[in-house]
Amino acid sequence: MTKRILILATDGFEQSELLGPKKALEEAGFETVVASIESGSIKGWKDKNWGDSVRVDITIDEVSAEDYDALLLPGGQMNPDILRMNDDAIDLINDFDDAGKPIAAICHAPWLMAEADILDGRTVTSWPSIRTDLANAGADVVDEEVVVDGNFITSRMPDDIPAFSAALIAALAD
Repeated sequence: MTKRILILATDGFEQSELLGPKKALEEAGFETVVASIESGSIKGWKDKNWGDSVRVDITIDEVSAEDYDALLLPGGQMNPDILRMNDDAIDLINDFDDAGKPIAAICHAPWLMAEADILDGRTVTSWPSIRTDLANAGADVVDEEVVVDGNFITSRMPDDIPAFSAALIAALAD
């Protein structure tokens, strides 16, 4: 059976951080499903302006972590800031963590992991501006292209997408 990866995002996601890993996962033979707060489509952010829209496959309130093999959290500044205020999104992240399933977060997306209170004692990386927030949540924060700590996979920025995607694919192959 094909492994399924849930991509949790909303308007303002960093376009490359959703589309790049999504493409890599699909090319590796995995199924991706985009979940958001509302149905329809969500708009990306690219080069300091609005980018392309992506179709939403399912809303967060319809999702169960048990139906997926991993969770992908793209960054962008707006996307995780909006999602961290949504209880269903935070509960979903906790459900993936409780199940020990891979949670891959890039750029500003580890903010969501801080909000879910799952970072204590874990090693992660992120976009520089949120590293203090992650450290305050108990994480050991490093500046590396990709960090794998148990079921957590984190990266810093769009330049890290190839390594980030490869680490998630490797975790799914295990």
